[in-house]
Amino acid sequence: MSARVAMQQISKVYPNGVVANHKVDFAVEKGEIHALVGENGAGKSTLMKLLYGLEQPTHGAIFLEGRRVEIANPQRAIRLGIGMVHQHFMLAPSFTIAENVVLGNEPRKGRLLDHKRAIAITAALSTQFGLQVDPTARIETTPVGMRQRAEILKTLFRGADLLILDEPTAVLTPQETDELFVAVRKLVDQGKTVIFITHKLGEVKEISDRVTVMRQGEVTGRVATREVTEADLARMMVGRAVLLRVARPPAVRGKVVAAVRNLGCIDEMGRPVLRNVTFAVHAGEILGVAGVEGNGQSELVEVMTGLRAVATGEIRINGRAVQGARVRDLRAAGVAHIPADRLTNLVALDASIAENLVVDRYHRPPFTRRGVLWPRVVRQHATALMRQFDIRGAGS
Repeated sequence: MSARVAMQQISKVYPNGVVANHKVDFAVEKGEIHALVGENGAGKSTLMKLLYGLEQPTHGAIFLEGRRVEIANPQRAIRLGIGMVHQHFMLAPSFTIAENVVLGNEPRKGRLLDHKRAIAITAALSTQFGLQVDPTARIETTPVGMRQRAEILKTLFRGADLLILDEPTAVLTPQETDELFVAVRKLVDQGKTVIFITHKLGEVKEISDRVTVMRQGEVTGRVATREVTEADLARMMVGRAVLLRVARPPAVRGKVVAAVRNLGCIDEMGRPVLRNVTFAVHAGEILGVAGVEGNGQSELVEVMTGLRAVATGEIRINGRAVQGARVRDLRAAGVAHIPADRLTNLVALDASIAENLVVDRYHRPPFTRRGVLWPRVVRQHATALMRQFDIRGAGS
């Protein structure tokens, strides 16, 4: 095999002095599934953004099949046969899957989009690569797994033979992950090359041929997957031995901290999506809510966190009825929510890390005094949390 891509001595230093990549050497052979692994903040995604032209390296060179290239933007990367499927999908929600797949290079009937041709193209790609989708379904109504398959089809339609998959299983169910792996293997069988960015070591062992490990912006290991264990990879990722299995004694159940009784709600179309849901969560336990996507799990979370109105029943937090309470009141009562789509529903992308960390408490002391926000205290709060929880970013 010959190298499809080689990145030599790549460094990326941001204007504020943060070093995301430091003298990284990275190479991928044609026709392999190459895992790029590391903890959050290790520099994996930054390195791939450099390969895809989303950012430019401070130092170093990129070679494709032995020829040095400059990748100034994603359009150039696409022309070179490089496609990237981002962790957070880049799809137009109101468009159909077929419309998203051909967007930017649409088949035309006169001056208008040829919908039948777009659907036929998408269906043919879907069959060829084993990525089953409904070409006529609107993105906003499709499950996460199908959206991801649409993203992959979009890159294949543009002629990509090197696919970068950035944390592709982060939001998938185990069944969807299995289906993705089958599709990835089929892609490779048909001559494609795949870079698989992840931090899930079990998936690395299952899907990849070789592994490059990164830690704090540098490469700490390059190995054939079959020659290492998960423990070996974990050691390279964090710099020390890691206990991969933790003994879990039986949970000691305390008092009821959250209780739902006969809960019901309706969707925007007036249809019931929750009916007579009843359960209780005790202190010291983890309660799992399982089900195929679209069966009310998202609506249950939204109701319990104040994002959706309660139609019937009640919710109690620490014995106090909270149905109909504001989100701010629920947060003050100790209810937190980490949504599946973190970029859309969790963080303010245009705000700083410091601002995001006080978004639910900026109105209270010590951040606000006599109605005036104290930026210095906000920054000190962020610095302490970033140090305590190893939050990494270009700044606060």
